[in-house]
Amino acid sequence: MNRSIGFSGLGIDMFARGKAADMLELLQDQLSIPAAESVCLDIGCGIGVVHPFVVPDVEHLAGVDVSEAAIEIASAANEDVEYRVQHDESLPFDSESFDFCSTACVMHHVPPDQWPGFVAEAWRVTRPGGLFAVYEHNPVNPMTRWAVWRCPFDHDAVLLRAGEVRKLLRNQGFEIVKTRYLFFVPIDRSWARRFDRLLRWLPLGAQYVVCARRPAGGCSAGVQDPA
Repeated sequence: MNRSIGFSGLGIDMFARGKAADMLELLQDQLSIPAAESVCLDIGCGIGVVHPFVVPDVEHLAGVDVSEAAIEIASAANEDVEYRVQHDESLPFDSESFDFCSTACVMHHVPPDQWPGFVAEAWRVTRPGGLFAVYEHNPVNPMTRWAVWRCPFDHDAVLLRAGEVRKLLRNQGFEIVKTRYLFFVPIDRSWARRFDRLLRWLPLGAQYVVCARRPAGGCSAGVQDPA
């Protein structure tokens, strides 16, 4: 990944810090409980590069990935995070277990016909009133498309626009609470991140986040109410 974005002069640590800061802001602004009391899940966590920047500010953080090797690396690096391996299409957690679920640059690796099932599993493990945040590469940004093209493990990537993510979440029953764009300035400085915040409304950032809430009542629009 660092090689694929090397032309920018940046590394994945900057993107990890930026996404962690955005996640914590969503927790503080959109969740009904304090962030320090929240139970969070990172779906498709990889080697857990975001986790050191999140775990000090939440009650509990869990990560799940289909790669056993990635989970081994993440576990060795982050002793305070609960990690599990996902062996099939179901997340290895009980229903309604988490206040905040997130997935960062994962959905573009999921075959498009499996996107609804992916979102349905996030719905299942999110508590009513909880949040699900999808971070993705922005296909409108030409530098993002170049980085994806250069990355060996992105050869099968199908990039999603923010509007597609919103539609998938709404179809499942989520209520959209926030869409914003991230990483406009390719400089790893605090002033650059402050400048990024001013442009979050502009759909040209290298990545974006769509954050949605599972309503406190009712059932999923994607499944039949058993009653």
